Amino acid sequence: MNILYSPWPWYITGPVIGITVPLLLLIGNKQLGISSTLRQICDACLPGTLPLFNYDWKKDSWNLFFAGGVLIGGLIGGVLLANPEQVAISQNTAAYLDSAGVHDRSGLLPAGLFSWSSLATTKGFLMMIVGGFFVGFGTRYAGGCTSGHGIMGLSALQWPSLVATTCFFLGGIIFSHLVLPFILAL
Repeated sequence: MNILYSPWPWYITGPVIGITVPLLLLIGNKQLGISSTLRQICDACLPGTLPLFNYDWKKDSWNLFFAGGVLIGGLIGGVLLANPEQVAISQNTAAYLDSAGVHDRSGLLPAGLFSWSSLATTKGFLMMIVGGFFVGFGTRYAGGCTSGHGIMGLSALQWPSLVATTCFFLGGIIFSHLVLPFILAL
């Protein structure tokens, strides 16, 4: 039972994710990706004449079940099978976050940045609201999210996915070295 409560190593989870992609393609000619699910939900709940939502969302309804399974699996893993031990991060990272006043030892996300009460602070607002907008805009602009491009697109040898995944990583590096220190200093 301990295997359910501790993080799985990369050499197990990586192949499981890697096998999912060809199975989706072989069994049902489906492509892995989550970002299109929001488009389906918007079209199903708010039918209109916007070109973005003008498509038959029912033909890809399997993706809604897939996204629901991801949510339920996350809930089970994060609540019912939560690891009671402190998340292991490097001492340098812990010292950096402590110096910025945002690190708590209770979980992976610092409550100083990612909690309902932090929305009233400049740091929390920038990280959750503004950051969330940029992630959503970037996902739409890139034509998919990191899982869609990085897992599905790269496995299908798609050039746009290689460009998008490279830009995701470069953007993360630039943000963490140039923008995040500025936000944490606020």
